[in-house]
Amino acid sequence: MNKWHSFWQKVAMWFTPGLGVKRWLGFVILGTTLLGVGFAMLLLQVYRTAPDTWWLPLLSAASLRFLPRPLRALIFAALGFTAIGIGLWGLSHSLLAPFLRPGQQVVEMLSAYRRRERGPHIVAIGGGHGLSTLLRGLKEHSHNITAIVTVADDGGSSGRLRKTLGILPPGDIRNCLAALSNDEALLTQLFQYRFADDYGELGGHSFGNLFISAMTALTGSFEEAVAEAGRVLAVHGRVLPSTLKNVHLAAEVALPYQNEGVRVVGESRIPTMPGRIRRVWLEPEHPPAFPLAVQAILAADLVVVGPGSLYTSILPNLLVPEIAAALRATRAFRVFVCNVATQPGETDGFSCQDHLRVLEEHVGHGLFDVVLTNSDTSASLPQGVNWVLVDGEETSPYRIVSRPVASDEHPGRHDARSLASALLQLWENYASRR
Repeated sequence: MNKWHSFWQKVAMWFTPGLGVKRWLGFVILGTTLLGVGFAMLLLQVYRTAPDTWWLPLLSAASLRFLPRPLRALIFAALGFTAIGIGLWGLSHSLLAPFLRPGQQVVEMLSAYRRRERGPHIVAIGGGHGLSTLLRGLKEHSHNITAIVTVADDGGSSGRLRKTLGILPPGDIRNCLAALSNDEALLTQLFQYRFADDYGELGGHSFGNLFISAMTALTGSFEEAVAEAGRVLAVHGRVLPSTLKNVHLAAEVALPYQNEGVRVVGESRIPTMPGRIRRVWLEPEHPPAFPLAVQAILAADLVVVGPGSLYTSILPNLLVPEIAAALRATRAFRVFVCNVATQPGETDGFSCQDHLRVLEEHVGHGLFDVVLTNSDTSASLPQGVNWVLVDGEETSPYRIVSRPVASDEHPGRHDARSLASALLQLWENYASRR
């Protein structure tokens, strides 16, 4: 009984609204019916006009003429629907088998794909591992994702390519493309592959960075190179730079036992300087935003800022004036995701309110509707790292919501699925009240 119940449940799933199956199934049934009627008329004509031969009794038996006409119609209809069902099932499994994960049903895959296709338009702003983690969670809910990434990186492979070829740093963009693609695909692993140090000049470079650099030379456009890389990885969504200007991140750092701050240039150098970061800025200042990034923010349903390094991943995007202006002007639901843990060299000893204070000192007020923080602080953190907590004695201009979004496997980081689920729940509650 349970097996039959499960079977009919699977059959019923094919008729779920929004799959785009019923209309084409209707065409198949209509065509099969017309073909059957035509074939039946031909047989009837042959049966009536053909001379009396040995195969006419066989034809009469095959057409079930010894049964009442209504019963014959029901039997042939049942056989027809069964044949159509078996044929469509076999065809769908044959065509889609290469794309199915083990244990996954075709209807389940199709239903999930259609649901993500109709998902909310989400813009995620940031950089580094925090943004990649967020994208890995969000892609399970929507295909309509735009990641806006900082281009101030000057360290590692990206920094070397930036100095050698004069292109924008591809590292954070590469990570976001990989996060939005199929993580189990060999092509994605190849895109993230990093050459060992004993490869000479290739040592330390990732294949994806070299690929984007080569595509930039071929297309003559960094943004077109990123779009082509996304097509190669079959990415559902877009990854956009916040600006196409060749910007550098600079900071004023208060060194220990000195009154005056020291100017430090370079995103990779700032966290390594001893002392407290007073402020950061872009050089040249007030760079123009990438127009598609501004359009994405204004057309979004949900805009997520963070998680990521406060000074070196989040602020470099918001210091592009048109990005901050679009964030204020959009009608989307705006969420700031506060980091789970402090980051040595940037936010030592920071609370959630400290993160917000720094953002407002640099960019101003009115950026967010809600601030999402972590409520699960049960795991042990590495030495020198502390949980980012909400200071109960300090007020905030924003509504702060706490959810268990920390990772069990990587203490001090967000869990991709938990973070995405919390964000979508907040957005759905907001959308239901509008």
